[in-house]
Amino acid sequence: MQQVDLEIGENLERHRTAGFSHAKALVVRRGAPFRVSLPMKARPFDARTDTLRVKVMLGPLYVTIPVTFSKRSPSSRWGAFMDPEGLDVSKPSVFIRAPASASVGRYTFKLLALDQDKPKFLFLGKFILLCNSWCRADSVYIPFEDQREEYIQNDSSLLFMGTATNVVCRPWSMDQFEPDVLEACLNVLNVSPQHQHDKRMDYLYRNNPVYISRVVSAMINCEDDRGVLKGNWSGDFSGGVHASTWTGSGDILRSWAQSGYRPVKYGQCWVYAAVMCTVMRVLGIPCRVVTNFNSAHDTNGNLVIEEFYSETGKKLKSTKDSIWNFHVWVECWMTRRDLGGDMDGWQVLDPTPQERSRGVYCCGPAPVKAIKERRVDLFYDVPFVYAEVNADVHTSVVSQGRVVSRGVDTERVGPLICTKAAGSPRMHNVTGDYKNIKSPFSTLSSSSESSTLRRGTDKMAAVLTLDKAPVAGAVIRFTLKVINRQRVAKMLKVHLNAQTKEYNSSPADTFWEDHSLVRLGPSEAKFMKQQILPGQYEDVVGDDLVNLAAVLEDVATHERVLAVEEFSVVTPELLIKIEEEDNVTLNQEQSAIVTFTNPFSQPVSGVLNVSGAGLLRGHANFRMFPLHPGGSGEQHITFVPSMTGTKMLQASLSLSNRSTVRGFKMVSVRRL
Repeated sequence: MQQVDLEIGENLERHRTAGFSHAKALVVRRGAPFRVSLPMKARPFDARTDTLRVKVMLGPLYVTIPVTFSKRSPSSRWGAFMDPEGLDVSKPSVFIRAPASASVGRYTFKLLALDQDKPKFLFLGKFILLCNSWCRADSVYIPFEDQREEYIQNDSSLLFMGTATNVVCRPWSMDQFEPDVLEACLNVLNVSPQHQHDKRMDYLYRNNPVYISRVVSAMINCEDDRGVLKGNWSGDFSGGVHASTWTGSGDILRSWAQSGYRPVKYGQCWVYAAVMCTVMRVLGIPCRVVTNFNSAHDTNGNLVIEEFYSETGKKLKSTKDSIWNFHVWVECWMTRRDLGGDMDGWQVLDPTPQERSRGVYCCGPAPVKAIKERRVDLFYDVPFVYAEVNADVHTSVVSQGRVVSRGVDTERVGPLICTKAAGSPRMHNVTGDYKNIKSPFSTLSSSSESSTLRRGTDKMAAVLTLDKAPVAGAVIRFTLKVINRQRVAKMLKVHLNAQTKEYNSSPADTFWEDHSLVRLGPSEAKFMKQQILPGQYEDVVGDDLVNLAAVLEDVATHERVLAVEEFSVVTPELLIKIEEEDNVTLNQEQSAIVTFTNPFSQPVSGVLNVSGAGLLRGHANFRMFPLHPGGSGEQHITFVPSMTGTKMLQASLSLSNRSTVRGFKMVSVRRL
């Protein structure tokens, strides 16, 4: 037996899999031929008497293919051919083509030569087959080259967090071409319960991206299987890594594989989604990470979220329903032959373990078109995702155990749904794909005058407005507008309350409050300027958000009105400067400088982590010594690019007892 020559360089280039050059097998895409050569050591190939057959095997499945001299064969079947023009009899080439509907996985093949039906020689080879977004016959075909480059090939991305009115972007390294990541992604399929229960049927179903995506969605979390990530929203991350510390998928997938498939601790929604995005891109299925702001978790399916506040504006934990300031899932592009052609395109998949789907913690694929059209009768999990972007919010003020004020907000949930733009480090708004919106600006008006009717009654109203986006180290300034809608004077009690909160949970204890009396004349409106000083919030906010609430109480009637604003306090980005930025060259050492200026009112110190897929192997860590308020520190780093194209160099500074400061720089790497 001999090994075939897999013609690695040519095939990787042809199949757009050059990033997998370090893989232990040839990586190709279905629907397109790849070439292998047969080194004929015993004797030359004789086209008149020698016949060739190829046996391709995936686990217990196999197919035997005769090698012809014609390139024409049905694209729906396996094919193999030789090109008679320029045939090298000492090293003949055979082209093998998988159908566009072939199953994804690791294949072996045998190439047998017969001379008048007698075996003469046998060649062996291996290849990994992926989906093919460049092939029109493939169910993941996407017709735009810039989108194929972004949603399959791009090994970095941006994740969007914070609030709809104060969006924060976080760099993330997809790492799909980093060492051992491809193997780990294939093992996500092999370790799944479906594969362990019935390998043959699992291999058969792997031709369908709908099936693959549901398996991966369930396997990214570990709730029902030996999945990749263990979630943690408790605030205690002992025994693992804080979810905010991760900067890329590679470390997580490698750790999972190297541990014998024990779950990696810990993940939260953006980590789950980003890791799933990596796995799907590796498997050849176009994928992007999507953020839904003010995402509803409707536990009883009534499309209503209930929230309760005390009479002084403190938010209470008294319901299983919740609104996450942001929730992150993925979209994958595929045809939906199971639903009919009108549901093709982007599909929502959510690996964060929130609700069971057919008994398993996974979600989707739910067609984005079905969500917009409220087709809650379609597969999979359309009603749950529909509620996440469309639920109404019923808000109540409670005093001495009874509700004293109620309000309904029909626009708060899902005001902004976004993803990274293709080919650009910008946000792309996809809200209109999910829901009908009135105007480009109506979805972001929760703090504007237009929301007054939802923040008040026919007698009085309150509107909270941030004067500008809060930045760490600066005074948080906001304005409370109080309105008397009656033609009689009023005396009002004004209660202001600020609490920290994680993006997915109820707020913690109050860290700032203010109580006052204000007199309003008939039909009068007053603007009350307020501020929260850095020393009052720096020790508690960190990466958390702030829930700011105002309750107005009519002293005479005890009628109450509530206004709420949630926001994040943005930390300044690390600055990254590339020396000779226009001359970054493959395999040549380059230099960069990372700069941090302390915005806080107290000295800080921490650990700087620098990474970049295709730029650095692994991570570089540096200790940053204490910096006084307003002081700046620099760290010089070197890196050697290993891949061409646009790459992301990212840095994160974990400050002691503070939030993490991040920054990134896109680097264009060229050949010599």
